[in-house]
Order: sequence, then structure tokens, then C-alpha cells
Amino acid sequence: MTPKPAPPEPLNLTVHRLPGLEPAQAALLLQRQRRGRWRLLALLLVCAAPVIASYFTYYVLRPEGRRHFGQLVQPQRPLPAGVLGSTLDGKSLPLTQLRDQWLLVSVAPGACDAACQSNLYLQRQLRETLGREKERLDWVWLISDDAAPPPELKNALQAATVLRVPLANLQQWLEPEAGHTLFEHLYVVDPQGNWMLRFPAQLTPGKANQAKRDLDRLLRASAAWDQPARPAAQ
Repeated sequence: MTPKPAPPEPLNLTVHRLPGLEPAQAALLLQRQRRGRWRLLALLLVCAAPVIASYFTYYVLRPEGRRHFGQLVQPQRPLPAGVLGSTLDGKSLPLTQLRDQWLLVSVAPGACDAACQSNLYLQRQLRETLGREKERLDWVWLISDDAAPPPELKNALQAATVLRVPLANLQQWLEPEAGHTLFEHLYVVDPQGNWMLRFPAQLTPGKANQAKRDLDRLLRASAAWDQPARPAAQ
């Protein structure tokens, strides 16, 4: 008579041994599995490290005030929803469409006095000094009234984003340093549309290098997740 086959061994769900394996073999297999999981986790961390580092640097390890020339704005203030600006040729543009680029912003009446022209010059020069990274930053002039800009500025503003925005809306979003006006500062807005940095009032060419260092740090910290996006609005 043919002997009956032995019944299958029930599956043991403990981690001590596996069906059909000696305890030493089961332990070795489990050890290899654990080692494989750790290797996979390490590989994932290596691949994700640049993104993690950029976010950690930007959002957690921000340099202290003594290392920043500009003043960090906390909490950050998002671009106001529902506010319409208008281009110089009268086209309406929601202010929120300025997102997806770093912005270096100045505010001034359309007549643009000497201080305004100095800010526009510094904005253009700061952007140019960024070299190949300059495409990640727009320089923006927000005109706070209905006055026409001086004709002699037309050529200089070809690379700028120029919008008319009611002064009341700008005052609800941006804020000058105590004792100064909205028109005296340059403001930095991140690609998510948050105003997050304000340079000192009445910035001079002699101080521009310190402002450039701030911009360099911000662009380096965001390099893993920010890329050139929309063209400047004209």
C-alpha cells in the first residue's frame, strides 16, 4: 500500500522560522530581507535628498537676521486674491498671475521721481548680476496711480513687468518699515506668491551687493523645486 503523503505543514506566521526551512536558514533569510529593505530605503533617501535639503534649508534653516541684509517677513503674505492690475496698454491681469517666478518688486507713482528711477535701476542691475539664474526672477514695478511713466523710461522697462495696482490694495499686502513709505523699499516675493523679504529703505548702489547675496541664497535654496516659468507680463 502506498503510504499517504504527509499533510502540508501549516503556515507559521511568527518571525522565528519559515515552513520547510531550518531555523538557521529562516533567520538568515529574514536577515537578508531586512538588509534589502534598509538598502531600498537608503536609495530612496539618496534620490530625495536634494529636494529635502532645499525645503529644509529654505523653510527651517533660514539664516539669522545678522546674515540677512533684507528683513524676513513673518508670517509671509500671499498675493491678494481678487485684485486686478492693468498693463500699460490697459489689459487687465489678476495679481495672482505673477506667481511661478521669484519677484523683485518696487512700488511708486507713475511719474517716477528720482528715488523711483533709482529703484528701477537697481532692480534691473540686481537681476542682470544673477547671470544664467536671472530667468528665475522678474523685476516688477507696481504703479500706484493713473499717471503715465516718463517716456524716457520706455526702453529701460522692456524687460520689466509693469502693472497699475490701486494703492489701497498694495497697502493691504505690502508694508514698509516703521518710519518709511511703501515707495522706499524693494520687496521679494517667492514663486508661490508669498511676500517674504523686504530690503532696507532707500537702497543704494553701494549696498546692492548685500542685496544680491540674499537673492543668491534664496535661488540656491530653491534650485531643486523652482524653475523658470512664465514670461514677464508686458
